[in-house]
Amino acid sequence: MGEKPVSRLLGLVGDVPAQGAQQGVPPYHTPVFIPAHPRYPGGGAAPHVDYELFKGPSGPPVPVAFTGLRGLVEALGPAQPWVAVSLGPFAEAMQRAGLPKVRLDPVIDPGGRRWRAEDLERAYGGQEGTR
Repeated sequence: MGEKPVSRLLGLVGDVPAQGAQQGVPPYHTPVFIPAHPRYPGGGAAPHVDYELFKGPSGPPVPVAFTGLRGLVEALGPAQPWVAVSLGPFAEAMQRAGLPKVRLDPVIDPGGRRWRAEDLERAYGGQEGTR
């Protein structure tokens, strides 16, 4: 019957060494919600998205992803800008950027910084389509 299919995410998400399919790692094309911000550089340059990274108790900044929008809103607040992407390509992009493994549904310190409506107004000046 051939080889057992193995996720292309092996070793890219979570803390488990890549030795086979990882329990708890969603399939490659699973939609996830990423804290992110639109950037409009002007001067004819194409708009792009910057992903927010989170600083843990020690070590470098870490990319995070939420498997549900409700989880992102509960962790970061309703004014948090976000984008929805497929987990696999996001994890691969973060790996190519030399960042640590993506943390899925991380526990975020409730006392940490949260975006507020006035922060969005200040950052984007009421631009339409910031999400």
